[in-house]
Amino acid sequence: MSDLVVVNCRQVVTLAGPARARTGAEMRELAIIADGALVARDGRILKVGTRAEIERLASADAEIVDAGGRVVLPGFVDAHTHPVFAGNRADEFEQRAAGATYAEIAARGGGIRSTVRHTREAGEADLLAAARRYRGWFLRGGTTTIEAKSGYGLTTADELKILRVIRELGAEGSLRTAPTFLGAHEVPDEYRGRRRDYIRLLIEEMLPAVWREGLAESCDVFCEPSVFPVEEARGILEAARALGFRIRMHADQFSADEGSLLAAEMGADTADHLEATTERGWTALAAAHVQPVLLPASVYCLGTHRYPAARQMIERGLAVTLGTDFNPGSSPTTSMPLVLSLAVTQLKMTCAEAITAATINAACSLRRGGRVGSLEEGKLADFAIHDCDDYRELPYFFGRDTARAVYIGGVRQIW
Repeated sequence: MSDLVVVNCRQVVTLAGPARARTGAEMRELAIIADGALVARDGRILKVGTRAEIERLASADAEIVDAGGRVVLPGFVDAHTHPVFAGNRADEFEQRAAGATYAEIAARGGGIRSTVRHTREAGEADLLAAARRYRGWFLRGGTTTIEAKSGYGLTTADELKILRVIRELGAEGSLRTAPTFLGAHEVPDEYRGRRRDYIRLLIEEMLPAVWREGLAESCDVFCEPSVFPVEEARGILEAARALGFRIRMHADQFSADEGSLLAAEMGADTADHLEATTERGWTALAAAHVQPVLLPASVYCLGTHRYPAARQMIERGLAVTLGTDFNPGSSPTTSMPLVLSLAVTQLKMTCAEAITAATINAACSLRRGGRVGSLEEGKLADFAIHDCDDYRELPYFFGRDTARAVYIGGVRQIW
């Protein structure tokens, strides 16, 4: 493979820096190279520097890409998605606009349980076709890696089916995936009144089956009093950890601190949502070095107006991370540029902090910070050329996906 050389970049936003998630003032340090360029070889970054430096390194047969005076960023790393499901919940979207709450819709058999019914009925081929469609949406927003959860099957066979689709999607090479098992997303209809039986199924059958097939790296639990309260969530996560899974958690989306305190106790990689978290939870997460994954698009879509306290988390030294929470109910968006805009306008993060949270911090939350999330020598050549003159335009001109070209391992994915 010949070298890939990208030149004529208004800004190369490298995120070069410490080999770990960034905290505090570090989140505002993007290591931008003006009039920059990069060269990649064999799918990895060989060098990033000024245009003059890079052009001297170009081999005679190099593929030259003219960025047209645009901005080059690392591919976004989306740290929380639910990308494999059948159907959609546009009808519930309309019901919420008419005043129905998320909880009311769920009580009527909607919400997660509605998507579970459709997903169980779908075959792997249909689910993969849908996931490929959504992959194109992620790419057009400049995303190159996603954390991908199961959770819409809630039987052993259907959870394995979803995770096999995630594995196939990642194996195709056009979008990197970090798979997470989320069998504890909801108690399915057939186990209503038999919660203990479903938890026993999770622990004794689902988790071992997923682990045997090597289908997931992490285990997640939706920890809420009305879904899986702390004691149930702890038992599931302890069983997962004993098998070797890493821990991620849906925490404090609707109720304060219990989920974040459990995430700290378990030494989870991440605690996600955190809309209801208070100082008690922030302090525990900081002490345990748990990364918060904030999901402002789900707050926006649900219309709850209760955004997580990103500023307080950053001030306490937490390595804040962003994700879309792409799913058919509470956050039907794949757009990281939209999430950046919400992070700035609603979470009061700076543009630079939001970029950091969507790249290197997200990569570190997935234990991929040594491979993706920044443009540095030796890392995978996953990057996007964005149609803007300054990185701050990504959150500023909201409502548009800005990626003009996206490369994964030095191979162009979209035109």
